[in-house]
Amino acid sequence: MSWRILYVDDEPDLREVAQISLELDPELVVRCSASGAEAIEALPDWRPDLVLLDVMMPEMDGPATLERIRQSPGGGPPVVFITARAGDNDAARLMALGAAGVIGKPFDPLQLAVQVRRYLES
Repeated sequence: MSWRILYVDDEPDLREVAQISLELDPELVVRCSASGAEAIEALPDWRPDLVLLDVMMPEMDGPATLERIRQSPGGGPPVVFITARAGDNDAARLMALGAAGVIGKPFDPLQLAVQVRRYLES
């Protein structure tokens, strides 16, 4: 069994760290996107089981990207935000938008795959 993850972040270094971190779990297959628009384009072909989405990105931010994902056939995959603004109020606001969860930045590279699996297995 393997799960497809789409990691969306405008920071190349974070994309690289996240991909390496997630692929420590042999059952996670990761593709990265540098923008919300790129992620929306990748969805039909990649068909991820989960989208990890940065909140603050230029042009199309995380909430706008989530809104577009929800317009996909079937409502799109579950989305977990990854953000430096993961306080209770911010997390509640993101969850109210329809997110499956929120992971704080900076994330622990050794724990990221474990955190993601919790969302995949629930």
